Amino acid sequence: MSGPVRVLLADDQQLIRTALRMVMADLDDVEVVGEASDGAEAVRLTAQLAPDVLVMDIRMPGMDGIEATRRITAGSSGSSEGSVSARVVVLTTFDDDDYVYGALRAGASGYLVKDMALDDIIGAVRVVAAGDALIAPSVTRRLIRDFASSRPELARSRRELTRITEREREVLTLVGSGLSNTEIAAELHISVATAKTYLTRLFTKLDARDQVQLVILAYEVGLVSVDR
Repeated sequence: MSGPVRVLLADDQQLIRTALRMVMADLDDVEVVGEASDGAEAVRLTAQLAPDVLVMDIRMPGMDGIEATRRITAGSSGSSEGSVSARVVVLTTFDDDDYVYGALRAGASGYLVKDMALDDIIGAVRVVAAGDALIAPSVTRRLIRDFASSRPELARSRRELTRITEREREVLTLVGSGLSNTEIAAELHISVATAKTYLTRLFTKLDARDQVQLVILAYEVGLVSVDR
């Protein structure tokens, strides 16, 4: 990505938006391009400002963060310029499975809670902007297991994997295990750029939006088990 990561902050609490904006203002590689106080405004500003990443609260007046995320990731923000490519990081005070599942189903690329250190939140924005994995392996195993089992209509056959090469299967397995791009590169003794190339091919061949969806797929087809 050339230039700083363009970020839109969506939260009904001005104090939260101000704190995040102040921290990001000191960064050379992150730029806050706008703020929204509810989901509807987040959808509208996404169409207008084309941010790379939205930091999205869940509970907001009117349209909540989950519905806004669903509309944004589906490209239904009302933009006349085509589909929206922004990624969404949900940032909320609610560490609850129902909210996590709702955010993932809506297309969020990550889920954070507000008691995290600000540096970790900034790091997550960078990770999502780069298309890397966000959810920690210790959380991934529980969330993805329950998420996949609660959505049997999404279960896919192993025949899906006939579209990919053996090396791409190895990369998919490592993604499902929660490894980052850097860790995948080290595990397979390849460059980070090469690892990203394999991921790009997997996105295309398996019709996946991001690495969160690849993790789900790896569980669905049995490449990774909850005990792994």
